[in-house]
Parts: sequence; C-alpha cells; structure tokens
Amino acid sequence: MKGTAGPPQGRSGRPGAAPDDPSPARPGRPGAAPLADRLVAAAYTVGWAVVRHVPGRLAAWFFQVLADWLWRRRGRSVRRLEANLARVVGGDSADPAVRDLSRAGMRSYFRYWMESFRFTAYTRERILDGTRVTGGEHIFDNIARGRGVVVALPHMGNYDLAGAWLVHTGHPFTTVAERLKPESLFERFVTYRERLGMEVLPLTAKGGGSAMAFGTLAKRLREGRPVCLPAERDLTASGVEVDFFGARTRMVAGPALLAVQTGAALLPAVLWFEDDGWGIRIHEEIPVPSEGTRQEKVGVMTQAMAAVFEKGIAEHPEDWHMLQRLWLDDLEPRAGAGS
Repeated sequence: MKGTAGPPQGRSGRPGAAPDDPSPARPGRPGAAPLADRLVAAAYTVGWAVVRHVPGRLAAWFFQVLADWLWRRRGRSVRRLEANLARVVGGDSADPAVRDLSRAGMRSYFRYWMESFRFTAYTRERILDGTRVTGGEHIFDNIARGRGVVVALPHMGNYDLAGAWLVHTGHPFTTVAERLKPESLFERFVTYRERLGMEVLPLTAKGGGSAMAFGTLAKRLREGRPVCLPAERDLTASGVEVDFFGARTRMVAGPALLAVQTGAALLPAVLWFEDDGWGIRIHEEIPVPSEGTRQEKVGVMTQAMAAVFEKGIAEHPEDWHMLQRLWLDDLEPRAGAGS
C-alpha cells in the first residue's frame, strides 16, 4: 500500500505488492530501480534486519504506536479501509463505530508486519502451540488419500504464519506471488516465504508475460499436494464476478478452476488473530457442480467461496487487511469514500 498507511499493496491486495499508481520515477542510472522503489526495498531490509532483534513486547508496542499514528492521519488507504469495513458492518464510513473498527484493523495489519519481521523468533513449537485450528482434517484426510487440496483464503490475519503451521504439520505447499519492484524486494519476499517452507511461484516472468504458474500448480495438485492461494480480489477481466456483502466484485478464478481441472478439493479458509496466537478455520469442500460448462462451474464455486469469506470476515472484520478498492461500484471514486 502506498501513501500514508504503511507497506505497499498491489492489484491483488497483497501486502508487499507493488502500488497501483506509483509516482513517476526521476531519471537515474540506466537499468537502475527508481529511487522510491530503492527506498522501499531498503526499508524492508532494515525491518527484517532490526525488528527480529527487538524484544517482542517492545516491537509490538512500536508497531501499534505506528499503526495508531497512521490511523489518526486518516490518509487515503485508511479511508479506503473504512469504506470497505462500512460495507461489512452495514454502516457508514463516517460512523464512530467504523472509525474504531478501522483503528483495530490498522493495528491488526501492522501486527502482521511485526510478526513477519520477527519470524525467526517463532519456533516450530510456538507456532503449533499458538495456532488454534478448526477443520484441519479437511486438509489432512484428503492428502492422506493422495488427493490434492486448494486452500483459498482472503487477506486476513497472518497467512504467512498460517502457512508455517501447515508446513510444520508435515505438509509443505505451493503458492504464488506477484512480482514486485524493485526485483531485489521481490526476491527477498520469495526467500522469506521459502524459509517458511513454501514453494513460491511468480505470477509473471521477469521480463514480462505469464510465468505459467497455473500449470505448475495443477501438477502439484495431481501429485496429491496442497496449494494455498489468496483469492478474494481480482478486478481484472479474468476475475469471476460474485455477490459480496450486498454488492458485486470479482474474485480469483484460479482456486475453482484448479479444482475443476485436477479433481483437487477446494477448501476455503479464514484466518484471524487471537491474543497471543492465531486462529484458522478450514471449511468443508466446495464440490464441483455436476452440470454446466467449465465457466459456469467455476462461477458457482467462486460464489460459494465468496459466501464463506463473507461469513469469516463478518466474524473478524478487524483482521481483514483490505486497504484497496474491492467492489466494482468503487472503481469510480464516490464522494466521501476515499480512494
């Protein structure tokens, strides 16, 4: 996320992805990354190098203070978070209750970053003991039968530590990542997630164009392995249009399409923070419809996935880290809704 509300987010809404509308770069050395990109990369480098050495309580206090400071400034991304949360709770973005909720949301978002920078402080035992899981058998039973699973999830809680939990249960998995600018930042994020035990596939090739990640994901699923994909935002033409909190948006087609093509189980999941740990709920499989074209099946399954996300977000709205536009009728700015 760019601007005044913290780390960059990209078109998918992933924290850490490239901004949607980066400022024009000043001329520099041929082949050099723009200054703004280099500064962002440097900030992340410092974060990973320094925060892990800070005592946990001090780090938590600092990131909460930072979140509150940005929340009080009420920059563009905070206003967007409030507009999104207003959809969730059925209020107005100017309501004091929504404003309070956005403060909790910013604290949750910055807790994610604090934990990411301090990941080396979390042992296997700490992650397993601190994670409360409901429905884990939906993953484990399918994998035990040699059937792949697609775990689809919204941007909630700490999905990196949720991934580490899955790895520590003996199930390394494959996921995807948007290519960031500068390339050094993207490589650092890939290295970070690979150290958690994930196989990370870039969505685009280094020189541009598709990196053919879908084929690799399908191969992993046919091998009976798990794949985990963020799935609640795809405003491109390839996204599947769904109803979500009473309005239309587009979500990622990949999870349902992979399930249709490979026979893998599509398992939606929701994540949240608990006092000193993490919550995960793995929902029951979304079955492939017996009738209809492939496109129609994907549409039905993606709508069912959206309904699960809607329920989970409504139960834990403060842990939904959506600081960008999501609904189609927000693509053109509305008065008072932020940007």
